[in-house]
Order: sequence, then C-alpha cells, then structure tokens
Amino acid sequence: MQKIAEKIGAEAIRGGVHLSQRHDSAHKHVTGLAEYTDDIPEPAGTLHAYLGLSDRAHAEIVSMDLAAVRAAPGVIGVLTAADVPGHNDISPVGKHDDPLFATGKVEFHGQQMFAVIAETRDQARRAAKLAKVDYRDLPFVTDVAEAMKANYPFVTEPLKLERGEVEPAMAAAPHRLKGAMRVGGQDHFYLEGMIAFAVPGEDDEVTVYSSTQHPSEVQHMVAHVLGVPSNAVTIVVRRMGGGFGGKETQPNIFASVAAIAAKKWRRAVKLRPDRDDDMVATGKRHDFLNEYEVGFDDDGRILAVDGTFAARCGFSADLSGPVTDRALFHADNAYFYPAVRLRSKPMKTNTVSNTAFRGFGGPQGLIIAERIMEEIAYALGKDPLEVRRANFYGQGERNVTPYHQTVTDNIIDRVVDELVESTDYAARRQAVIDWNAKGGVIRKGIALTPVKFGISFTATWYNQAGALVHVYNDGSVHLNHGGTEMGQGLFTKVAQVVADVFQIDLDRVKITATTTAKVPNTSATAASSGSDLNGMAAENAAQQIKDRLIDFAAEKYSVDRDQVVFQPNAVLVGNRRVAFDDFVKEAYMARVHLSAAGFYKTPEIHWDRAAGKGRPFYYFAYGAAVSEVSVDTLTGEYVVDRTDILHDVGRSLNPAVDKGQVEGAFVQGMGWLTTEELWWDDKGRLRTHAPSTYKIPLAGDRPAIFNVRLAEWSVNKEPTIRRSKAVGEPPFMLGISVLEALSMAVASLAGYAECPRLDAPATPERVLRAMDRLAGREA
Repeated sequence: MQKIAEKIGAEAIRGGVHLSQRHDSAHKHVTGLAEYTDDIPEPAGTLHAYLGLSDRAHAEIVSMDLAAVRAAPGVIGVLTAADVPGHNDISPVGKHDDPLFATGKVEFHGQQMFAVIAETRDQARRAAKLAKVDYRDLPFVTDVAEAMKANYPFVTEPLKLERGEVEPAMAAAPHRLKGAMRVGGQDHFYLEGMIAFAVPGEDDEVTVYSSTQHPSEVQHMVAHVLGVPSNAVTIVVRRMGGGFGGKETQPNIFASVAAIAAKKWRRAVKLRPDRDDDMVATGKRHDFLNEYEVGFDDDGRILAVDGTFAARCGFSADLSGPVTDRALFHADNAYFYPAVRLRSKPMKTNTVSNTAFRGFGGPQGLIIAERIMEEIAYALGKDPLEVRRANFYGQGERNVTPYHQTVTDNIIDRVVDELVESTDYAARRQAVIDWNAKGGVIRKGIALTPVKFGISFTATWYNQAGALVHVYNDGSVHLNHGGTEMGQGLFTKVAQVVADVFQIDLDRVKITATTTAKVPNTSATAASSGSDLNGMAAENAAQQIKDRLIDFAAEKYSVDRDQVVFQPNAVLVGNRRVAFDDFVKEAYMARVHLSAAGFYKTPEIHWDRAAGKGRPFYYFAYGAAVSEVSVDTLTGEYVVDRTDILHDVGRSLNPAVDKGQVEGAFVQGMGWLTTEELWWDDKGRLRTHAPSTYKIPLAGDRPAIFNVRLAEWSVNKEPTIRRSKAVGEPPFMLGISVLEALSMAVASLAGYAECPRLDAPATPERVLRAMDRLAGREA
C-alpha cells in the first residue's frame, strides 16, 4: 500500500481554483495511510482513560463508592469533580450548566460521573463498570411535549421573529389551516469516534491531540478545567474522520479529562470511548415539535404564518440557543410571508444536551415551510410545485425575510425552472398519478423541493479567520489556517487558493495540521463557512508575500510593478522570466520577509437579537431536488427510484469536491428523514445507541438513479473567495424531497384528498400506519 500511495501522491497537480482537484488525503484514505488521532504513536508509559457514566435519567447521587474501581487491575487512579484543579465546567456558552463530572445529581442517563485511569484501555473500561452508586430517583422527562406539559424551563432565552400584522391577515384569509409536525433528531455517526490524546509538558503546559472542529474552544475549555491560561494549552488536529457538528462542543469532555489526567500523573493519556458510550454520552441533532397556522388565498399564496418551534435541548444549554434561533431563520425557506410570527421554545429535558449538527437547526425550521406548502396544495387540489412557485421570494418586491433582511441574490426561480425542464418533471408526475390510479400494491410518489440557506455564523463575532503562510527559500510553501479537515476537502480548497495566488502547482503547498500554537482564536469549522473564512484569510496572507515580492523585483530590476507578472511556476519581470524557486531564492538573499499572517472578517453582517432584526447572513445558497419513490402498501417499505439535484455553489473552487459534498449531504438528509430514529425507553435510556439499532442509509439505500449537477452559471454577487458559495449544509435539506414523495405515495390511497402529515423520520412503520389510516384499514 505504501508504494500505491507514493505513486498516487507523486503525481504533479497543477494549482489553481475552479478546477476539479483530488482531495489532498484521498490516496491516504483509500490506502489506510491517513493518520488520525488514534494512529499517533504512543510514548512509553501512555495511560488510558475511560468514563464512568450514570445509569439514571434524573437522580440525586446519595453515595458513590469507587473502592473497587481503584483496586481493579492496572488502575492508576480515578478522577472525580474533586480532582478538577480549575473549574468543573465545560459549558461552551458560559452558562455554567454543564459540569465535566456530575456532583450531587445526574440529569440524564449516560452523564459522566468519574473517569478511570489505567495502564490499558481494556483495564480502564472494565474498571469503570465496578462503581457502586446509590441514587435517589427523581421525576424525569425525555420528550419535548412532556417537558412543556410538566412546565420544564427553557435552557436559554427563546427568540421571536415578527413582521407585519399576523392576526388581521390571518382573520382575513380565505383559507386557514393548523397543523403540527414532529421532526426527529439524528446521531452524527462519524466514522471516527470521539478521542483525545494529551501529552504533558513542562510547567503548566499540555498538548492535546483532539478530534475536534473547534480547536480554540477545546483549548479554552481545557485551560478552564486546569485553571491555567490558554497560552499553556496547545490543541492539534490534522484531520477528523467526520464531524458534522458533533465535534464542535462535545470534544470538550474528552480533551478535558485526558488533560487533567496527563498533568496529574505526568504521563501521556488517551481517552477513546466505545461507540455505544460515544452515542449515549454525546449530543445529537435537536428533535422538534413544530406547530403552525397558515392563512392563504385561492391560488395558494400565503397571507400569514404563525409558528412555534419547540426543541428537545437536553439538560444544559450547549448550543441550543443559536440552534433554535437558526430554525426560525430558515422557517421561511424560499418563500415570502407577508405577515409572520415565529417563536422558539428551547425546552430542557432529562436527556443528553443536544448540539450542533449539519444545518444547525435550519433543517428543522425549513421542513415546516415545505410542510405548509404541501398542506396548502392538498387543501386546494394543486401540484405542490405550483404552490411553491406562487410563494417564492420575488425580485425587488416580496423579498423581505421574517428577520427583516432583504433577499438581493434570489435565483430560486431559475434553479427550479431549469431542474423542472431537465428532469421532465411534469410528464413524470403525470406518469406517477396514472400509475397510482391503477391501484395495486406498489404506489409511487414524486416531489420537487427547493432550498434557500443563509450563510454566516449568526453569532457575528465568529465570522473571522486567520491563516499563516510561509514561503521557504527553495520555493516550497507552508500553509496553516484555523479551519479543520473532516473529510470535506477544506484543506484542498484553501491550498488551491494559495497556489493560485502564487501561480504554482498545488503539490508545492504543504498542508499542515490545525494548531492553536500557529493561528489563535479560531472559529469552529461549521456553519458552512470553512472555505469562505479560511480561504480569504489564506489569500490575504499569500497576497502580502506576493506584494513584497513584486516590490522587490520592481526595485531590483527597475521596472514598474505591473511588469512583474506571476506565471505558472515562474515570474516574468519585464522581459526576464525566472523560475519561481529561483525568484524566491533571490528575494531571500535580499532579505525579503517571506512569511505572513492573514486575516479576514465577513463584512456587512449584523444582528440585533432583542429586536429580531438585522442582516445575519452575508448571502444565500440555493438548490432544488426532484425525488421519486416506490412504496409497498402492505409493509410500508420503500425505495428511492431516482433523485435529480441542481445546486448553487457560486463559482466552485473545486467542482469535484463540491459535487461530493452535495451527494453526501443529500444522502445524510434523506437518512435523517427516513431511517435514522432516536428512541428513549421508559427509564430514560437511549436504546438506539449502536449500529445494530441505529440505521444510517446504506449504499443500497441511495437513489437507484442519482443525478447531481452544479449550477455552473452561478456567480456569488458578494465578493467571497473567488465568488464561490458554501456547500456543506445547504444541500442537506434537499432530502426533504424524499419525504414529500413518500407523502404523495401515501396520499394516493385516499385520492390525494388530504395531506398525510407524516412525521419524521418516516420509517416504514410510520408510512404503513399512515397508509392504513388513509385507506380505512385501521383496527
């Protein structure tokens, strides 16, 4: 495999943007040579940690006897809250409601109470099971509806967005309807689980190799629990085996425990939980109970919307505030609401604290916009696409969002029109209707759904990035920035930008691990902003060096600056062409500074949460999908026959990488809405906590025909990095087309007379129950 990797890796790759370049680690992924945190060679004497988790959903800790744990073979010691040298708190938003180790009370099944440190991982894992804990059980709730009924508190301040006069508009509407929809959560199911590897340094220093999307936050949390300044803690991340938002705040647990143990025993410490414990102890996508009322006219055009979005947040705030905020931000999707009121209810529950997940609440809000369109279509006997088109945001009018941002880059009509034509949607829909009219066991459905997704962190201060670029005197380039690589191709894209600035081959740019020791105060690689922020910061750094090189050449050779032109792997100075490495060597000998720190902050964005007004998003990304399904009316089982996607990524930095992101996002979104189900039992225990009980889509579940195209004509109107657009999150919502296609197939059993109102995930069991109800087959 080493020879294969060397052969693939040795291929020269021309630099530049807007080109399909292979992922920088692709050859390492397929040959097994990519190094993850668990692959780092362990120093002699490395210890292993394991967490002791609660087995109650809500209870007072009467006593905790750890004598048998300490006496177990290989055990070096045990950590509890009393052993935390700094603060026993890892709350990412400063609410101090998320203890590293529970004290006095546990608030969900699987909460960490202590950690075992042993010579081997197996010894630590076995010893953790020997604890004797005496509990006094307390009442608990695991469901969001139960939490509201029991008057549980909010974990954070709710948000209200409002524009127009809702009550008068609703009262005057020719048609009104009310509905509710449960939208399930989702486990991140990253291939590489949580892991941290801490190596103690001298004085107060510690280095932690962490699988995290947010190195700076982990740095600050480790410093917080150790009681040391952040400059004593270094976090290093070369790559993750997937993240999807699950490694934004949750790695705080594992890095903090490993760091405390490493400093206490002065030995390297690794903490890697089993998949079961990983799934039990870490947060998920928030599940929602959404209620809505809509008023509309005879054409299906919306006049007023009133919606409430209640989320199961778990026992602490974590990121539930911004997640539930973003649900409201996307409750309009691509549609104009003349009068609108949207409210969030971030409910506390006795479950693990839910956290960031691809889309960050956006999908849970956006899906209600699509359900409303579906409801209106069935109520009026129309094609849902006709209703959607009637409500699209306009150009120059009907273009203000519920949060008072004007939509100025709207291209949804063109995206949808192009997809309708290229997929022969109208004829295929009629064919589905004709098929279903024949009756039979198999029913079909087809649906086209759009997406408009805002890009930027709604916490404005996160919209910044730094980068560090060195040009060595042999012409090789070293690149470091604050973004993290989790398989999405960020490192490749940013390296392409740097290669493009210098007009050199991509293989001249060395991509290096993200580390807080090089670029400080980084934002999470999240909110689809990785390329936007880090690409611009890296370009800024490279351009500083390039400007110095141009100044050097202009002075040395007595030419104007515009006569210094960077060409492929060379520099043209007047009529003299010099190889890039020779040119750099000359600059070095002339004492030109060949290193630069770059910085970027997103312009023009602002947000007043108290007023519910602002411009939280720099721009919007658009897309649409058509999906067709076949459903077995006897079992509720189904297959996705075909999906066609047209997605807007602006001027793509790397079409191959972006297309892969669209494909993966769609399948993950489809899984969220069909097979991935989180289920807690009557003791508050998560029972879908392993691959045997939690069902992500398999290769055979992907659409049998799967056509994905990028809107190559699109150019971001905002001056983003090379006029590209974000791609990580927006296409996730295109999976809604599968849910609505299933809904059409179910509705056919009652002649499309009513909206089936499928909750998500639409498992075969839910689909079967809905068909039985509509067909009058209920017992």
